Amino acid sequence: MLSETEAYRAMYIYLRKLYELTASDDLAGFLGGMALLEDGKPTDPAVWADWISSLEEAKADKL
Repeated sequence: MLSETEAYRAMYIYLRKLYELTASDDLAGFLGGMALLEDGKPTDPAVWADWISSLEEAKADKL
């Protein structure tokens, strides 16, 4: 089982690879806000709150 941070990193890596395949400007801007700072948090704090909310929804099986 992945921790919240490990799962976030996995999502970021996946999206970064997707960007490499598509070179989408929209995705590039989104990835900029998702990039992790030295403290392990995203550059855009709202991204982390959205991520935690998504995790809670997934854990509750609300897909």
